[in-house]
Amino acid sequence: MIHPADPILTHVRGRTRGVAALVALALSAGVLVALAPAPPAVAGPGTVTVSEDFSSGTLPAGWRAVDGTWKVENGRLYGTSTSAAQNNKITFGRHLNDFRMEATVRFESVASASRWTALGLDVPADGTPPWWIATMRSGSTASNGLEFAQRTAADTWNVTNTGSAPYAAGTGRDVRVAVEVHGSQARWFVDGREALRTTSLQRSANGGQALFVNGATVSYDDVSVTELAPNGYLRPEGSPPAVIAHRGASAAAPENTLVAQEVARRANADWIEIDVRPSRDGVPFVLHDATVDRTTDGTGPIRNLTAVQLKALDAGSWFAPQYAGTTLPTLVEQLADLRTRGGNLLLEIKGAHTREEVATIVRVIREQRMSQRVFVQSFDVAALRYTRELAPELPIGLLRGSLDADPVAVAEDLGLTAYNPSGKALLTRPEVVADLHEAGVAVMVWTIDSANQWRSLEQAGVDGIITNRPAELAGWNAAYLQRPAATPTVAIVSPVDGAVLDRAQAPAVSVIATNAETVTLTLDGKRIENGGKLDLTGLAAGRHTLHAEAVGSAGRASATSTFTVEVTRAGLAYVILSSGANRAALNALNSLLLNERYEALAAFATWQAGKGVPAEVASVVAADARVLGED
Repeated sequence: MIHPADPILTHVRGRTRGVAALVALALSAGVLVALAPAPPAVAGPGTVTVSEDFSSGTLPAGWRAVDGTWKVENGRLYGTSTSAAQNNKITFGRHLNDFRMEATVRFESVASASRWTALGLDVPADGTPPWWIATMRSGSTASNGLEFAQRTAADTWNVTNTGSAPYAAGTGRDVRVAVEVHGSQARWFVDGREALRTTSLQRSANGGQALFVNGATVSYDDVSVTELAPNGYLRPEGSPPAVIAHRGASAAAPENTLVAQEVARRANADWIEIDVRPSRDGVPFVLHDATVDRTTDGTGPIRNLTAVQLKALDAGSWFAPQYAGTTLPTLVEQLADLRTRGGNLLLEIKGAHTREEVATIVRVIREQRMSQRVFVQSFDVAALRYTRELAPELPIGLLRGSLDADPVAVAEDLGLTAYNPSGKALLTRPEVVADLHEAGVAVMVWTIDSANQWRSLEQAGVDGIITNRPAELAGWNAAYLQRPAATPTVAIVSPVDGAVLDRAQAPAVSVIATNAETVTLTLDGKRIENGGKLDLTGLAAGRHTLHAEAVGSAGRASATSTFTVEVTRAGLAYVILSSGANRAALNALNSLLLNERYEALAAFATWQAGKGVPAEVASVVAADARVLGED
């Protein structure tokens, strides 16, 4: 376990609860207030580089149909591939390191359920390999229904990640898909929920975006690409926290070794967390403790031992006999293994380091070409300041055993990418997560091995969790992603059911829906704008019905509210004053109403219909006058 000076980090972003469509329009003395859902914290005010609904009827400017048949019809883009051997593509956009690509996709016909479409994530404009894609098969619930894959320079496939969607895309069904890319990391979303992630993208210097079709005809609508802020460590809406393997898979293999790193990688950890300390001759080694006594067959402080002495130690037998002969890795070895076999490194600079010692760590990271896949954290503020000064390209995180009074201020002072407290400390003040996210700072907590605490931290919105049990947390995340979609709910807040209103009132409709993609509102069977004011001056006296229907991925919900338009003298006076009648007619109408001459009022309104009084208003005045005359 970790003590206060001992880090373990977790990376996952606080997610916005529920995929909810919220439309709230409040009535207060005729004032309309609109409440809209907050945008995903990951996007921020990003630049939209592509936004196409294909309403022009032709291929958009800058879109290049590399191969296959591509055409625009009926406000959609259609792509056709007649063979499973054809990876037909259309390219567009520009190179971005951090972006979100979205599209509405519909398989129109397929040769078989294994045929696919894909969002191209890093594709040259001429479509020549290598390129990277996020694939969805029409049989998307298959074990490889979703994929991240590379077409290599040798024109072969390198499929790095596979998974399944929550339902089959099939044919004739619109599916909203999205991929968020941050450098080598990407997350696949289906209808707003993460379904697959990767840390293995190999990015080019100039590849843009594309759409692909294989053995099918597929149509697309509402294609967009939005540039994201570079902090890809913030957890997107619909995603669980990142899995950070503490000292590798330290519950299953000797900590801080290459074998622990391999076990964590196979357990689908998003990050490998390790500790680094220098040898006597200045070589950075991967070791947690200040001495080698606990995890090797040697003794003494690591800073008193040379690299040759350290490499001669057995770092595996203490854990289990089958790991005898396992050695302490240098930082070079650790990074080389990650570079060639895959994975990202959360690197803790352990204990106090001089500027020169931090400079050595930075040099090793750069020499191993791993700057895009290393995140540096430390309890030592000086080490973080040195890192920021020497390598501003590296993200940095501050480890804390307890929370600062103002974590946001600390983060701003140090230029942090993440603020990484103990999970136990964070749960005493979970509200700081939202404050840090508002400032664009991720939250990674350490070291948590309990499913109950994972749940609490996920609900608090943390972006990552450092754990000794990465396989278990990855499994917990998989269960989280497969949870049933929340059923939509909808309620009509205003006018309340059973309300009695007179014509002088102008209520605004207030509908609140959750887990809904669309909300439809009708008044007496006719579609009305959600949030618009109800004009009671033109409605017939008596009962009226509002009906709201919310539709989401898990079904639909409906609500009904009835209200009554009551005839009153005040209401009729309002109708007359706002009628638009000419001055003579207006004076006559008011005089007849004031003297309660209702029969004459009805007759005058009928006579002046379409003359001094607008016809539609005259009929309401006449009808209400007759009702008042009967009382």
